Amino acid sequence: MNILAVDDDKVFLEKIKANLSNTKGSECFFFDSSLAALAKAREITVDVAILDIKMPELSGIDLGRYLTELNPYVNLIYLTQHTEYAFDALKLHASGYIKKPGKKDELKNELENLRYPESRKKYKRVFAQTFGDFELFVDGTPVEFKYKRSKEVIALLINNKGAQTTNGEIVANLWEDEGDPDKKFSYLRNLRQDIHNTFTNLKIDDIIVKQRGSISIVKDRIECDLYDWLENKNDSKYKYLGDYMNQYSWSEFMHAELDEISYDMWDEEDEDQ
Repeated sequence: MNILAVDDDKVFLEKIKANLSNTKGSECFFFDSSLAALAKAREITVDVAILDIKMPELSGIDLGRYLTELNPYVNLIYLTQHTEYAFDALKLHASGYIKKPGKKDELKNELENLRYPESRKKYKRVFAQTFGDFELFVDGTPVEFKYKRSKEVIALLINNKGAQTTNGEIVANLWEDEGDPDKKFSYLRNLRQDIHNTFTNLKIDDIIVKQRGSISIVKDRIECDLYDWLENKNDSKYKYLGDYMNQYSWSEFMHAELDEISYDMWDEEDEDQ
């Protein structure tokens, strides 16, 4: 469980740090800057955010809104002197609200009674189907993009297994040597915007990392038959039967690699018998 604690009062932030020191099974991140905390939240999945209300740069309420956009199941716990903002926190479906300085066990109690328990973390809203035809599902429903090629870009990112993929690599795979390069890069900008808009609307924009001139998928934030099979082989709940992203010609290289892995698995089974 990832816990983010944000308070511009450095002395009080140290107190929170001390209170969380015995929290088992959690990784804690402490910030006295709400903007720095938000930047970190774009890199990791925040499960619990312990926030002050009145902070420079970005208030705890506004930061809570951004965190909820990144992860709809984030648990917001407000630890603040400003009780007059309790209704605003309630509208964000906050998990808890404690008035500073707070009693010794209040924070511990809130962590033990989260609005969205740790068990929710096992549930991933996004499923990528790569065996057979490629399809991307959110909450069991296929994702619809404005442009057909947007889906293919996501397929390529998943095929690259979390590696940053440059705009040039995307263009080379999707269009090969067809047409004017400038027009293809211009069209790719439209595709990236389409992906951004679609994922933002679905509140899953945390599954990709965008950098200048490149983009990647965040593997641990999605469920994917390919990733599960590569990791667990014969113990995977998904079975590779010789079909992989059938609608895309560039998938043939990974297809060949999967065939080789599959043959090796059969050989190992024969040796064990």
